[in-house]
Amino acid sequence: MNVITIETASLGDRSYVVHDGEVALVVDPQRDIDRVLAAAHAARVTITHVAETHVHNDYVSGGLTLARVTGATYLHAAAEPLRFDYHAVSDGDAVTVGSMRVEVRHTPGHTPHHLSYVVTADGAAPAAFTGGSLLYGTVGRTDLIGPESTDELTHAQYRSVHALADSLPDQTLVYPTHGFGSFCASAASEEESDGTLGTERTANIALTAPDEDRFVARLIAGLDAFPKYYAQMGPLNTAGASAADLSAPAAVDPVELARRIHRGEWVVDLRNRRDFAASHLAGTIGIELATNFSTYLGWLLPWGMPITLLADSRDDIAEAQAQLVRIGIDRPAGAADGGIDRWSPDADRSAYAVTTFAEMTDLDSPTILDTRRNGEYAAGHVDGSTHIPLHELLGRLDEVPAGLVYVHCQSGYRASIAVSLLDRAGHDAVLIDDNFANARSGGFTLVD
Repeated sequence: MNVITIETASLGDRSYVVHDGEVALVVDPQRDIDRVLAAAHAARVTITHVAETHVHNDYVSGGLTLARVTGATYLHAAAEPLRFDYHAVSDGDAVTVGSMRVEVRHTPGHTPHHLSYVVTADGAAPAAFTGGSLLYGTVGRTDLIGPESTDELTHAQYRSVHALADSLPDQTLVYPTHGFGSFCASAASEEESDGTLGTERTANIALTAPDEDRFVARLIAGLDAFPKYYAQMGPLNTAGASAADLSAPAAVDPVELARRIHRGEWVVDLRNRRDFAASHLAGTIGIELATNFSTYLGWLLPWGMPITLLADSRDDIAEAQAQLVRIGIDRPAGAADGGIDRWSPDADRSAYAVTTFAEMTDLDSPTILDTRRNGEYAAGHVDGSTHIPLHELLGRLDEVPAGLVYVHCQSGYRASIAVSLLDRAGHDAVLIDDNFANARSGGFTLVD
């Protein structure tokens, strides 16, 4: 048995191609299935089965498209109310994939109908594909269905993880879908995992908790905000997503670009945050093309709002598209590349200052805006700072202090987005492009 891991760092997720040298099972594929097909082709195996652990809340699944393209059998929980045909499986079912045996386990918690798949083959350690159930050091969050279900699902999560662990040997290899920066993960362990169940027994918060009630209390207390676009993913996956269209978006000329900015559409500049701060088209929004680009764009964007992308190169436009289709933003309304002087050479420009905590030591009582999430703020913040999490900023612009505001987050990335939104709204702001760990050494008093 061989396992090929396909990582989607932008969402903190992993998909898997599990094969015996001839045929393959794919677990939780992302929407851009070309990566899966390329991996199968390189391994010279035929995809005969595709399996979903659950209806995903953080991305649009590529499972249905992959199954249709390859003719593979599509495995999904029998209890899921899906709007397309699939091969329904339930707890205790077993499916043969070449020389491999795939056993289905019902592991509710992350979602009510969540499944895990235990794959065995002669001479190989068992492999458990645990989706959003048992993660490395932790478990999947339990509040995505709704607050009324959180307590019940958290108790179920504890029992699912214990039932799975109690039935498998220490050498079992654990392959979760979430937990690599995904907001689908929950409270984290301080211990490292080597990916085996034996290590998880000593590192995982569910397996080391003194009892079920204390685990439930800890997990629920650690839940923080998750991206707003998650609300759109469940319905898309329940209906069955179409194939991704990654063809180049229509080019937008300077005149049309000016019209879109004037109409208040989202015109998103993908350049480095310091380049955006130095000079950008007035009215545009700066979201640097980085690992978490799609997460924050999807979190902030009014769903259905047209998006126009601006970048230095066509490759950057293509990468942004690839990230966006994974969260259901299918087609940008247009794009322009070649740099700011080519996009709209005569358009009004805007700029703002960038600083660090160390460079602020001589300032007299600067007004500071903290844009981190609630849990981060509670763990420690600059004394006297105003706290508005980035994902709440657009709805709370009237709470931003008057005058010059210095804006920070944990690393500078979220703060850069916040300052671009403030600049667009007419506020006078400075980006603190620095790690928050440097605040104390910069002379600021931290409190919690």
